[in-house]
Amino acid sequence: MNLESVDVVSIATAVRQGMSAVDVVKAVLKRIEARDHQLNCFTAVTAETALMDAERIDREVARGENPGCLAGVPFAVKNLFDVAGVTTLAGAKINVKNPPATQDATAVAKLKKAGAILVGTLNMDEYAYGFVTENFHYGATHNPYDLKRVAGGSSGGSAAAVSSGLVPLTLGSDTNGSIRVPAALCGVFGFKPTYGRLSRTGATLFSSSFDHIGPFARSVRDIATVFDVLQGEDAFDPVCTKRPPVETRFLSQDVANLRIAIAGDYFMKGANHEALAAVQKVADAMNATEYVTIPEAHRARAAAFVITACEGANLHLDNLRSLPQDFDPATRDRFLAGALIPSSWYIQAQRFRRWFRDRVQEVFQKVDVILAPTTPISAPLIGQQTMILDGEEILVRPHLGIFTQPLSFIGLPVLSVPIQRPNALPLGVQLIAAPYNEALILRVAAVLEASGITSSPVVF
Repeated sequence: MNLESVDVVSIATAVRQGMSAVDVVKAVLKRIEARDHQLNCFTAVTAETALMDAERIDREVARGENPGCLAGVPFAVKNLFDVAGVTTLAGAKINVKNPPATQDATAVAKLKKAGAILVGTLNMDEYAYGFVTENFHYGATHNPYDLKRVAGGSSGGSAAAVSSGLVPLTLGSDTNGSIRVPAALCGVFGFKPTYGRLSRTGATLFSSSFDHIGPFARSVRDIATVFDVLQGEDAFDPVCTKRPPVETRFLSQDVANLRIAIAGDYFMKGANHEALAAVQKVADAMNATEYVTIPEAHRARAAAFVITACEGANLHLDNLRSLPQDFDPATRDRFLAGALIPSSWYIQAQRFRRWFRDRVQEVFQKVDVILAPTTPISAPLIGQQTMILDGEEILVRPHLGIFTQPLSFIGLPVLSVPIQRPNALPLGVQLIAAPYNEALILRVAAVLEASGITSSPVVF
């Protein structure tokens, strides 16, 4: 079995049938050692504990026990998730001297309980404040499709590690697009479930009223399987839903009665023709011809900037006062700007948030799933400061999230699906649904995958 290109479910099935989990982990560790120096995905590799966990899985299989639906699957996590025995960096220099975490984040613990094997932690933008993973302290993560280009962010290490076949599964976080942007630029599936659907306990927050966690993988079946494992109430996360989990791994491909529409207006401007063509390709495959307007999406993006800047700055005020020199200068300046935003602006942005949520709910009375570009362009070059869109020169970093931010603003579930293009960089298309309708998104994605419209091959 060529583990480089095998998906999560296939690995777990093979391990339960007797393939050695130790051999799987050794192969992954060897691949990381050989390739990651070019990509810079990993900030820590937990080889010793990974091999111990693999030996345990093999013993359980030998005894005839069921080690879980993710038995022997190697995975890695963005370095803002607590991992027992590893210092949680959150992409920052300031955290280096902190003691190691004493226990795993809830999401990490759930994956381990299902039999998955953690092999390390992954690079990210400092404190998850960015869209490129050009980390000032730990270096840039490189895009597997073109090492001169960004992997996206802030979960760039998570996306690039899956795209390059270093591991088949990773976890990331998404505040304003930090799962979906790198998923699109690296050509993998990136899933942001409904706000509060998955526990964030043990994950370093950027903006509490926005932050989501979610998986990256190379197939819809893998995303659904991992999503099912991660669901469930958590008393330690005050926003985690008390709704019962919904099983999605046995995906129906019946979408005949689903009302699928294309996001118009705001989501059709500010993107190059290639990004719009990717959306049209998905729309044609799903026979979607209707356009819908998400009203005031540009104001939703502006309000998202205000709220995340304020909440992020508030979390770091002490360090901004005492250790300003230890921040990435760009991150520090954005946090300082957030600290100076008047409280009246923050309150007004929250008021608008309620209005916007109600208006979008009205849109979902008419449609089930909405299609939109994930990013306005494919992966820019590392260090690239500006890009030309609609004849205007604009900044790269903030504008990579123009189509993701309005959706995070009200916590909608979104899956970015990869659109491969011959001799070109990949792009992503967002599948968007009303809160807690993750199953609808995954059904549509399964149909697109089965028809070959969306796919995620190993490229590095």
